[in-house]
Amino acid sequence: RNNGHEVSIVDAIGLDPEKKTYLGNKLFLIGISSSDILNLIPKDADLIGISGMFSYEWSTLRPLVNMIGKKFRDKYFIAGGEHFTSVPEICLEQCRDLDAIALGEGEETIVEIANAIDSNSSWLNIAGLVVRDNDKFVKTDKRKRLIKLDEIPKPAWDLVPINKYLDSKLSIGVDRGRTMPILASRGCPFQCTFCSSPTMWGTRWIARDAKLLCDEIEEYIKKYKIDAIDFYDLTAIVKKSWIVEFCNEVISRNLNFTWQLPSGTRSEAIDEDVTPLLYKSGCRNLNYAPESGSERMLTSIKKKIKLSRMTKSFKSSVKAGINIKINIMIGFPDETHKDVLTTLWYLIKMSFVGVHDVSMGVFAPYPGSEIYSDLVKKGKINHNEKYWEELSYVDITFSKSYCENISSKSLLYYNWLGYFIFYTSNYIFRPIRIYKTLKNL
Repeated sequence: RNNGHEVSIVDAIGLDPEKKTYLGNKLFLIGISSSDILNLIPKDADLIGISGMFSYEWSTLRPLVNMIGKKFRDKYFIAGGEHFTSVPEICLEQCRDLDAIALGEGEETIVEIANAIDSNSSWLNIAGLVVRDNDKFVKTDKRKRLIKLDEIPKPAWDLVPINKYLDSKLSIGVDRGRTMPILASRGCPFQCTFCSSPTMWGTRWIARDAKLLCDEIEEYIKKYKIDAIDFYDLTAIVKKSWIVEFCNEVISRNLNFTWQLPSGTRSEAIDEDVTPLLYKSGCRNLNYAPESGSERMLTSIKKKIKLSRMTKSFKSSVKAGINIKINIMIGFPDETHKDVLTTLWYLIKMSFVGVHDVSMGVFAPYPGSEIYSDLVKKGKINHNEKYWEELSYVDITFSKSYCENISSKSLLYYNWLGYFIFYTSNYIFRPIRIYKTLKNL
């Protein structure tokens, strides 16, 4: 839009966040139907783009992509996002009407595509694409990362029904009122083998200017009467000086909102100096991502954290009054029963330290990750319908083992046991939390 193109957005969730369409016993879609989406795409559009972030959605997203492609065969049709970036060739094979996949960041890419359509020039000269060229897929030059994040235009919230999200309290974090999503940074400097971030972003972490970030938050408070901010960053807190500057900026402006990191973060920059500032600036919930309580597994998955350092950070956050949740995964390909039991013991110790909540999950090989690539090479992944559906690692009623030493059923039992021993020990160590849980319920 800033480059002179007319833009419209079909936000399938935001248009009807209360509507649920059930797909079998477990899955349901939130928002308007696929046929409604098709009817809302402008008939005079020259270019249609679709986003796909999470690979476990592919079994339901793919039919929609093909429906759009079939109805609008005379239009240019592209796709982008984490899933499409991870497996572009598979997506192009399964969706024959897609003209190209945009890899990684798409802000500059989509503008160049729109300009190419206007000038009737080749897409093969546009960096960051996998283009369908007759019967071949051609990968163009790699696009450089966006470095000057503060020059990217603010989200065009006027093009989506943002107030429906705010009124429905739709967010990925703990419900603390009218909540806006925001990004303070892009990328992650680490290379965990279970994560697709290196494929999507590379390994450079770039933060926005703290003052400009606070300007955006202040604007949302005034314009949308928000109560809270959810930071959707991969790893928001990497650099201590940056988070200290951000907190001090919020405090000096006396901004009245709470904020949280629902996606998970590391602990290196969160110490006894930082946690009081986090709380004073409005931080009330932190998700940490130790992933495992086994030092051997942490080395295996290249997590590069020290559990002792993370435990110290937990204590500081709890002492400051921040609600702490930790993310744990079990069932990595080379994990053993001993590793899992070590992790379960770690849960009890973290419960004693004061951690409030845990999110347990069984490992799923995510497209774009190093482990995924290894399993594909070994012939252990078949990209059929079942594979995509089994990527939902938060399903506590099902597990699929890619582990050489532990069965699917055993991983499921371990997952349940992890929740049981964490919360049981939590209530034993701190009985007051029984009352708080009942009050919350």
